[in-house]
Amino acid sequence: MSMKQFFLILPAFLFASLAYAQSSTNSKTTSSPAAGEHSTPPISTSPTTPPTVASAIDREISVVEKELVEAAEAMPEDKFDFSPEKLNVAGSDYKGVRTFGEQLKHVAASNYLIWAPIVGDKAPATANEGKGPDDMKNKAEIIKFLKDSFAYGHKAVATLTVSNLVQPITSGSGRPTTRLFLATFAPAHAFDHYGQIVEYLRMNGIVPPASRAGN
Repeated sequence: MSMKQFFLILPAFLFASLAYAQSSTNSKTTSSPAAGEHSTPPISTSPTTPPTVASAIDREISVVEKELVEAAEAMPEDKFDFSPEKLNVAGSDYKGVRTFGEQLKHVAASNYLIWAPIVGDKAPATANEGKGPDDMKNKAEIIKFLKDSFAYGHKAVATLTVSNLVQPITSGSGRPTTRLFLATFAPAHAFDHYGQIVEYLRMNGIVPPASRAGN
């Protein structure tokens, strides 16, 4: 065989080899695995939704929401009026601190106050200057108030876009701010009070759900 004939035949040979290899691979992929073997799951090629600032903040809200709601549900209803003041710790200065229920109402009310300006809303009257409804004492009502405030937060941050994140707006207290600051400050504030709520649970012999084994 001349060199010219060899180079004419070579491309056809390579093409046939590649086609055979592809056919062999497909056959192995579609055939059932032998006894004792495990088939390799197919790699998903479905596109994933790219993250955004709004989705990142929404995830942060979900984290603190879960921990606070679970902590609230873990405390017995007859302890919703508990505060460290009731322990009468010598040398302490707990007089007038919020009760467990008041802590939760404060977080919920503050959520409304902080997030409302993002969408140009006025906070509901139930925010009551960050205290929540004065006559709300029932555990179920307080937890619902808390959950509803987080639901409002999810809706508020869903309106965030690259173009409006740092546009100057006015906070509920009348100060100049941005949507980005308010959107992130609310979960930070909630985490701050979650730290206090955790101590309230432990003072009553309750391990916070987020700190239990397996979590």
